[in-house]
Amino acid sequence: MDNMESRLVRLVQKGDQRAFAELVELYKDRIFHLSYRMLGNRHEAEDLVQETFLRVYRNLEKYDHGQKFSTWIYRIATNLCIDRLRRRKPTYSLDAEMNDQEGVDGYAMLASEELTPEGSTLLSETQALIHDAIDSLPDKYRTIMVLRYLQELSLQEISDVLNLPVTTIKTRVHRGRDFLRKKLEHKL
Repeated sequence: MDNMESRLVRLVQKGDQRAFAELVELYKDRIFHLSYRMLGNRHEAEDLVQETFLRVYRNLEKYDHGQKFSTWIYRIATNLCIDRLRRRKPTYSLDAEMNDQEGVDGYAMLASEELTPEGSTLLSETQALIHDAIDSLPDKYRTIMVLRYLQELSLQEISDVLNLPVTTIKTRVHRGRDFLRKKLEHKL
């Protein structure tokens, strides 16, 4: 995949619009998922995806071919999410009803496997507890927990995305897990 991404980036840098469309297609869902998990709002996440690709397009000449493209684009998206979170202090919950769809909350947007009604209820309640706990984390821990466990990035990739030492990432992962464990120990 890295070779294909490098080839696409080089083509985009030469002005190939179709290559850029392919990059967008490759990453739009991943960036949306990351943004939605960090921001908790579908509309903001959609806006952030567009903003991310706009930044990518404008700054593609600054891209260092020595690093992975995925790391670079995740860094852009993560920084934009952090900027948005700083600008707004109220947090949004997946429990909140979606503005454009009456009776639908954020959990309805999550993919699920076929479960029994009882299993589905239990899973929904567990997910609600976990998401609430993640939402209650301070931004610096929430960002790392989302990148590590929901986006499944390695510690090194997170380090590259956030431009922080791996040791700091390890510490924040550990502290984030401790916080979640304490928050959830009496609820699960």
